Amino acid sequence: MTALAAGFGTGLSLIVAIGAQNAFVLRQGLHRDAVLQVVAICALSDAVLITLGVAGVGAVVVAWPGALTAVALVGGAFLLGYGALAARRVLRPGGDALRAEAGTAGTRRRVLLTCLALTWLNPHVYLDTVFLLGSIAADQGPLRWTFGLGAAVASLCWFAALGFGARLLGRFLSRPSAWRALDGLVAVTMIALGGMLIAGA
Repeated sequence: MTALAAGFGTGLSLIVAIGAQNAFVLRQGLHRDAVLQVVAICALSDAVLITLGVAGVGAVVVAWPGALTAVALVGGAFLLGYGALAARRVLRPGGDALRAEAGTAGTRRRVLLTCLALTWLNPHVYLDTVFLLGSIAADQGPLRWTFGLGAAVASLCWFAALGFGARLLGRFLSRPSAWRALDGLVAVTMIALGGMLIAGA
């Protein structure tokens, strides 16, 4: 349960950020157009990428045990960097908010293709899911798949809440102060995880 909760918290911290994918899911939720398909594409894509990260990094560690130290150090450094950037947004907000009201729903085919493009053509997605989550999962040893499951569940919960709860969340996420609060939680989580990874290396 500890590994599952850790995976859930880490996955949520990486997913919750102002970005095109989240804005797109929120907009589709506001339009009530292809919400189930969009949520499914985002959540399943994350699950596939998380699986690749857990399996790939785990395989490297099994083949070369010394790689765990290198992965922990590099992954910890990335997490500390993520945390520092989130903390900077809290201290020096840029007035950002999630704007999703504009635009039309578009055809179903166009909506699904756009969702796939925003998910699979975003380089940050691979950094977050394959490398960062994979490196943290590797540190969990035999519980790395439980950790990965927690991260995948976090992705599903977030996108489902964003898509199906758009009418409620839209008002909240349109305020910059809401993102400052979320960034504060992300900063604390990322810095703590990064520090633990480096300390454990």
